[in-house]
Amino acid sequence: MDNHRSRKSSGLGRLALLGTAAWFAYAAYQKRQALKARRSGTDDMPVAPALSRSALVEGILMRWEEHGERTSGKLPIVMVHGIPTNPRIWRYVIPQLEASGAPRLAWEMVGYGYSIDEGLGRAISIPAQAEYLQSWLEAQGIERAVFVGHDVGGGVVQALLAAHPERFAGLVLVDSVAFDNWPVPMMKLVQQSHSLVGMLPPAALKPLLHTGIRDLGHDDAARGVESATLLWEPYSRPTGPAGFANQARYLSAADTMEAASRLETRPDLPVRIVWGEKDPLGLESAERLAMLLGAPRVETIPGVSTSIPRIIRISLPRRFARYWKR
Repeated sequence: MDNHRSRKSSGLGRLALLGTAAWFAYAAYQKRQALKARRSGTDDMPVAPALSRSALVEGILMRWEEHGERTSGKLPIVMVHGIPTNPRIWRYVIPQLEASGAPRLAWEMVGYGYSIDEGLGRAISIPAQAEYLQSWLEAQGIERAVFVGHDVGGGVVQALLAAHPERFAGLVLVDSVAFDNWPVPMMKLVQQSHSLVGMLPPAALKPLLHTGIRDLGHDDAARGVESATLLWEPYSRPTGPAGFANQARYLSAADTMEAASRLETRPDLPVRIVWGEKDPLGLESAERLAMLLGAPRVETIPGVSTSIPRIIRISLPRRFARYWKR
């Protein structure tokens, strides 16, 4: 028993030292980014307001952002974020798709973002998230939609496609987890020590989280600082570290491998695979996805890793246009 306590204390001590070192590195990084932001300014990209909705679905309080009128008769666009993000990651994307006239809904995965508490004590694996998404679609009366998935959200969308292909009128995967291309090294480390991470105070988690997201590929320094602040907000709450640890605990490549085994090319389904050239998930998996799903090719964005605003802004609006004519 004493040896167990000693090992646990030693582990906490190492984590605390790592957190302290990361904090100083993060503080220096933030100063550099703030200075860069002041020098560069921001661009004029429109930003969608946070039009948040929520509903109780099968005992789970689910949250999403919604823009546009569902009475338009157009197929909705349903967007699913990744880790450690939330629906606000689509704030620069939503205005780019306004011209389609389609309702745009950004669903928040259970146990993520401001729904962190809903995930505590629940399974939040990719298959579980696909079931939650399916329940939410039914509750909202959405029979078919164009789905856009990023990162872990892309894995959820793949699992949903494998289980309910009838719901898909179109599919876009952006820097998506797939096959065995994930988790990335940092998340593997968090997985290995998830019980310790869950015990951290939010202040100790902050530098660790920002160390992992600082290279997300923002092409505007001020927007990068803004994104870091928005992504951190849900984790700054008392249950934030436990929520982050719970997210890491349920990341498994076995889930995407299983989903891939049930996917097949559908000639009637428009598919686009969009990837940042430097994304750590790797272009090889993007090519495999394109071949499996029958996408015409991978649309690669040179010089970026996983910058959602830039990737969507450059590649997707012109691709979506044809979907609303179907």
